Amino acid sequence: MPYLYRYGRWDGTQQVFELDDETLMEELSEDIMAHGDVGRAIRNLLQRGVRGREGDNLEGLRKLMERVRNRRQENLQRYNLDSMFDDIKERLQQVVKTEKEGIERRLGEAKEKVAQSPEADRAQMQKLMEMLEQRANKSKERLDNLPESPGGAIKELSEYEFMDTEAQRQFQELLDMLKQQMLQNTFQNMKQQMQGMTPGDMAGLRQMLKDLNEMLHEQMMGRQPNFQQFIDKYGSMFGDNPPQNLEELMEQLARQIAQMQSLMESMSPEMRRELEEMMGSLLDPETMDELSELAMALEQLMPMDDMRGQYPFRGEESLSMEQAMELMGQLQGLDELERQVQDVAQTGNIDNLDTDKVGELLGEEAKRAAEALKRVTEMLEEAGYIKKKGSKLELTPKGIRKIGQKALREVFDQLKRDRLGQHEIHIRGNAGEDTGETKLYEFGDPFDVDLRRSLTNAVTRGGAQIPIKLAPEDFEIHRLEEVSQASTCLLLDQSRSMGMFGSFLAAKKVAIALYTLIHSQFPRDKLYFIGFSDYAIELKGEDLPEVNWNAWVSGTNMHHAFMLSRKLLSKEKVGTRQIIVITDGEPTAHIEGDRAYFAYPPSFRTLQETLKEVKRCTQEGIVINTFMLESSSYLLDFVDKMTRINKGRAFYTTPDKLGKFVLVDYLSNRRKRVE
Repeated sequence: MPYLYRYGRWDGTQQVFELDDETLMEELSEDIMAHGDVGRAIRNLLQRGVRGREGDNLEGLRKLMERVRNRRQENLQRYNLDSMFDDIKERLQQVVKTEKEGIERRLGEAKEKVAQSPEADRAQMQKLMEMLEQRANKSKERLDNLPESPGGAIKELSEYEFMDTEAQRQFQELLDMLKQQMLQNTFQNMKQQMQGMTPGDMAGLRQMLKDLNEMLHEQMMGRQPNFQQFIDKYGSMFGDNPPQNLEELMEQLARQIAQMQSLMESMSPEMRRELEEMMGSLLDPETMDELSELAMALEQLMPMDDMRGQYPFRGEESLSMEQAMELMGQLQGLDELERQVQDVAQTGNIDNLDTDKVGELLGEEAKRAAEALKRVTEMLEEAGYIKKKGSKLELTPKGIRKIGQKALREVFDQLKRDRLGQHEIHIRGNAGEDTGETKLYEFGDPFDVDLRRSLTNAVTRGGAQIPIKLAPEDFEIHRLEEVSQASTCLLLDQSRSMGMFGSFLAAKKVAIALYTLIHSQFPRDKLYFIGFSDYAIELKGEDLPEVNWNAWVSGTNMHHAFMLSRKLLSKEKVGTRQIIVITDGEPTAHIEGDRAYFAYPPSFRTLQETLKEVKRCTQEGIVINTFMLESSSYLLDFVDKMTRINKGRAFYTTPDKLGKFVLVDYLSNRRKRVE
């Protein structure tokens, strides 16, 4: 049946990569096997993201950090902050132009009135005309000599008596806008309240600033200020969503003041002076003093070093003062988001990431990726792969099985590539597992007939006829394989060299794969794990993913490992009993009494005590097979002596091929065919 494909325009909302718990565990398995720490593995996954099955990826924290830095860089390379006053200068020029045109218009109107006035009134009208011309000349001269800086021009025009009402309206509108922007830089959500503010309203604002500073002073003195009384009186000045407590108010004010400080620090010195001059022209000295006191109080109560920064703008695009303040808010948000991402990368606490802020600053695609990252731990818990034990994350039995299946699959994938595992069959039997082969029936065999082969034999012998006549010699039966029970101790070298030279992870993968193979395919087999470095200790199969190499002490105590193996295998009275040793070095420690004795190069006594234990294992019928991950002369010499005593086998291999050698050896040793 043909597939039906539907195509549509990409709008950024499509879910290309659907996150699932199976993929997550596949991603985590390698890290967990490498160092045994589930929390650390999840932190690493959050940092790098998740690789999808068909090339689609879920972005991680590193990519999110890259997006944050790229967005910041785009803004810095796009805008020219020193152009912020261009709009103000243009509006001032328009005010001056309108005023000059208004002056000329008034002069023209006055001259026309003089010309049309009666002869008796003309002398009086002429005097008024002269006075008007004098005023007009002074006004034009003053307009022509306005300072170049916006601050100076605003200060001069604030003291100027306009002759044109439209020019006066334009200037007042400009003043209201600038005051609004200046104060909104400190008080968020005050845009509505600042429009058309009268001198009386400014007095109310100054009183609010005074009361606010008194409240912050009480906070600095360790007293409890009456925040509710303050917000009841001035809450309307803070918009529809006023702060709910003093801490929220201080954080809001600190953020806004930090934006203004960042803006000033990012300007050239000349532009900074112009902005300061303009602020002084717009706001009265008392209001400026209250604002300065507010900034100093907040600096003590809530240091703003992390909130403000100096941004090196290098672009050419101009922007208004309002746009500049919005841009400072975005840059401040990007800085904060970067700190959040760094914190999450270090602690793994993804709940600290503000996904709404991610969406606001980086877009919906980045937000969806961040939300997916937040679901990682939750999905693994819901799927039953991990569980929380206090503040620590641990694997569940299901998670351990999943890791074991991956390790086993990797080993068998390697076997398929190398076409290993096809072994000659020496002994044939009459009970056990079907081999897929057949044999002619002999007296005493179980009558497990292969009907197809038996009928084919009859037709070949007697020709095509109906009915087909079967003779005793036509019968073929299924050939069976006897599977023996095996008891195995796998000795896992945990010495420092195994970890330092990259062999331990390969050895651990083999142990986990063998554990999974036996539990899934050969449940009657017994498998013990023993880790050894300075001492030997029995390891539980379910704990293998979290086992690590010993970085703190020296020693390769095979002597103790063989002693413990012999003790464990002595409980098994039937079937094959064997020890599999995975190591990269000769014995350098042995047990003296109840203490480990270490020496490097290996002492003669260590080698002798270890070989004595090998002989005891041999006397009890335990076969020792050794897989060497290093070919040093010391190790080769020791293993040669050990194999001569035990008649076991020794293999030299590399970490990448260890798995296929160990598993093939295990499978071939546990199966035999008997006549």
